[in-house]
Amino acid sequence: MQYLLHLDDEHRAGVLALITAALDHDGVPPISEHVLLHLRHGGDKADCHIISCDGPTVVGYAHLDLTDEVEGPSAEIVIHPQYRGKGFAQQILTKAREVAGDRIRLWSHGDLPAARELAVHNGFKRSRTVIQMRRSLAEPLPAIDNQIAIRTFLPDMDNEEWLQLNNRIFVGHPDQGKWEAKDLAIRTQEDWFQPTGFFIATAATKMAGFCWTKIHGGHSHEHEGAAGQHDHDPIGEIYIMGVDPAFAGQGLGRTITLAGLRYLRQNGLLSAMLYVDSDNEAALALYSNLGFTEFGRDVLYRLDAN
Repeated sequence: MQYLLHLDDEHRAGVLALITAALDHDGVPPISEHVLLHLRHGGDKADCHIISCDGPTVVGYAHLDLTDEVEGPSAEIVIHPQYRGKGFAQQILTKAREVAGDRIRLWSHGDLPAARELAVHNGFKRSRTVIQMRRSLAEPLPAIDNQIAIRTFLPDMDNEEWLQLNNRIFVGHPDQGKWEAKDLAIRTQEDWFQPTGFFIATAATKMAGFCWTKIHGGHSHEHEGAAGQHDHDPIGEIYIMGVDPAFAGQGLGRTITLAGLRYLRQNGLLSAMLYVDSDNEAALALYSNLGFTEFGRDVLYRLDAN
């Protein structure tokens, strides 16, 4: 087992192959999107890593974020499906606690039983739950309010105003509230990014809300370290949706989300997904009203002070 401040190309390739194997086995991404993006693009200066290997194969991995002085360090752990139940997860978690201390938080993507057991066994308790919701796009969509002006995102021209709006809407949010230009740039340079699927609601020529969509899968590709190809059914995502608090209660959220859903359906997709915090009652009510139902959960654990 190694604790590393940076991954070389060989280790990074091994970690990405491990993440792919876990995704194929469990059906849910074992690592958050922003961590995966950093791994693909060569890492981030704030990243820390713990890896366990069996010969040249990376069989266990933990990403550590030690930068949040308010909430505390966080960790995401993934173990290769063929090496589970052999103590690798416990060894990695023990090392992570040595590095990060007892304020460490653990993310469990998909709320899988093994992760739940590991957390409880080590004295962690749930502190936050993020719900994945899904909706069929084969079913009828409600009508859009045509009185609300909607256009698509203009890369570079809209960047600064959008970042200001995003950070104002999500102030205090642990993942979304402190985006910088580089955070937006990384995502707009991804293969999946399409400005035609990024909708802006305007009022008095200013941005009042937005709905950013994302299309997953839909093509055959070869996973590193795996024989053959894997076909993934495409699915659309309401990637980020937000409304300026100054325009709350005017139906912008509903209309801009419907614009995103119509775009996904026009692209031939049959289903859509999104993520929302379990305590965001307003958003849950909106999405439920638009036909979304719960599909899965991600859980954040903290050490129980008692």
